[in-house]
Amino acid sequence: MLIVTGIIEVNPDRISSAQVAAVKMMEETRKETGCYVYEFSQQIEAPHRFRVYEEWSDDAALEAHSNAPHMMAFREALGEIGVISRDVVKFQAGEKKSL
Repeated sequence: MLIVTGIIEVNPDRISSAQVAAVKMMEETRKETGCYVYEFSQQIEAPHRFRVYEEWSDDAALEAHSNAPHMMAFREALGEIGVISRDVVKFQAGEKKSL
């Protein structure tokens, strides 16, 4: 399983547009084969910061996601909104155990 996580900071004047784009992206991505979890959350102390957290079955599923039409639309929306910074990483997860 792959995990993708990180922070995307957007133009503070366009937060509501970022929220709309994130919700649309979550709705479409969750329908994809190989997507186990796809979430955006907004930081309370810095509402222009959004954390992304994703779980994918494998690299092929993540690659297909990267080329999906809704990903292209999301990238365009972020371009219009204005991204201040983006720090998103991918890593291979080990065995999953309940705590």
